[in-house]
Amino acid sequence: MSTRTVQQLFDLSGKTALITGGSRGLGLQMAHALGEAGARIMLSSRKADDLEQATADLQAAGIDARWIAADCAKEEDTRRLAEQTLERMGAIDILVNNAGASWGAPAESHPVEAWDKVMNLNVRGYFILSQHVANKYMIPKKTGRIINIASIAALNGNPPDIQTLAYNTSKTAVIGFTRTLAAEWGKYNINVNAICPGFFMTKMATKLIQTIGEEKMTATVPLGRLGDDEDLKGITLLYASDAGKHITGQWMAVDGGVSVVLA
Repeated sequence: MSTRTVQQLFDLSGKTALITGGSRGLGLQMAHALGEAGARIMLSSRKADDLEQATADLQAAGIDARWIAADCAKEEDTRRLAEQTLERMGAIDILVNNAGASWGAPAESHPVEAWDKVMNLNVRGYFILSQHVANKYMIPKKTGRIINIASIAALNGNPPDIQTLAYNTSKTAVIGFTRTLAAEWGKYNINVNAICPGFFMTKMATKLIQTIGEEKMTATVPLGRLGDDEDLKGITLLYASDAGKHITGQWMAVDGGVSVVLA
């Protein structure tokens, strides 16, 4: 077989991607990346109105996109999402586990129910959906790409004025989940990798800016800015495509260098 060109390696034509938390922010950015490379897109989040708007945005860009509302903190919803995606699309070649929750509270007074909420969505939901998609499609087909969204919050502790113990712990668990799953499922030709975003203009980042101020926040970033609407596209496409077919069990910080400074 002749060596493929770079354009061919990154081409996702004929592939189907399911992105949770895909109706806005980082999820929608990743959906654009995969769709622009040729993949069909299934978006999911809890709110139908947000999904309709996001799907229309993708379709306006010439991307084949659809949506299913589901709460990935609930096992029955998570399994339904996988089943309905397979029924409607016929495949799930790429799974992006992106849906997530955060909670700010001092460790000594952190509500247990809030801890459970974060862990159920950020860790348990990733496991249930990955397992179901793999058993129903990827393992029988002996192929698949799973991309888990972690965070640079998994790599270090927090400054004293940021108190997100459950979130940080959950994202540390996502890295361990990614590495262990990659080792187990390599025999099925399933690649499992993680992305650790830094400070992007997400809902959580907006709350941090309100707490510590944008100037103080960007002062910790060597590149001097927050992540924008393009900065996750490259790594997402690398992990999802044959350009990254020999990469598995890895995490990559996309953070403008924050983790280098804080290491």
